[in-house]
Amino acid sequence: MAAGAMATGGKTAGWVAAGAMDAGAMDAGAPVRRRPGRPRDEDMDGQIVAATLEIIDAGEEVTVSRVVARSGVSRAALYRRWPSLTTLIAAALDVGRTIPPEYPDGVDLREALVDGFGLAGNSVTLAVSGYSEERFRQRIRLVMSDRALQKAYWQSHVSRRRVPLLNALRAGIARGELRADLDVEACFDAIAGTAYYQIVVRGDRMDDPAVAARLRAAVDMIWRGMVV
Repeated sequence: MAAGAMATGGKTAGWVAAGAMDAGAMDAGAPVRRRPGRPRDEDMDGQIVAATLEIIDAGEEVTVSRVVARSGVSRAALYRRWPSLTTLIAAALDVGRTIPPEYPDGVDLREALVDGFGLAGNSVTLAVSGYSEERFRQRIRLVMSDRALQKAYWQSHVSRRRVPLLNALRAGIARGELRADLDVEACFDAIAGTAYYQIVVRGDRMDDPAVAARLRAAVDMIWRGMVV
């Protein structure tokens, strides 16, 4: 099992494997549905997420028992707040990341691509989103070892961060700056895929100036195929 991974078997799908929830109640990316009552304690939510992140950073397997012990909350409180262990881990992996604001009308789209992928300087700036490269690598290890976590993290976090840049590209098509037949999702994936290749396949660090140079060259090449 990979370091920091979740318990094996059905325990990634929901709390049913931990004896807590009907397996069909919620899917991995769904929000928690709570009955009317006391408002949700955001401080307790923070305790749970912080404890989960500490377990991940320590390279330990994330289990209900470890989260309860490290956070100091009860199992009942944990089950009430999260539909599954998978969604909890996805939230923990996203700590420090934000959804960027929408781009203004008429923004320079090439510069938006460069800035959006952290390529404004001599290295790739992951810190622009408050995310260290070590946390980035840990996230890759975890999601690649668990498809349910991968899908939950995509649906609830990653896909939402793409929206502002995708909207800016769609606006560029509407203004006639970009090709009318442009697939904006494919363009985003092509650039992001180049970035992931540096870490996952080449094993390079994102603070290497050569990595930033390769990514800027990729953006330039893809950009030439995007414009009218």
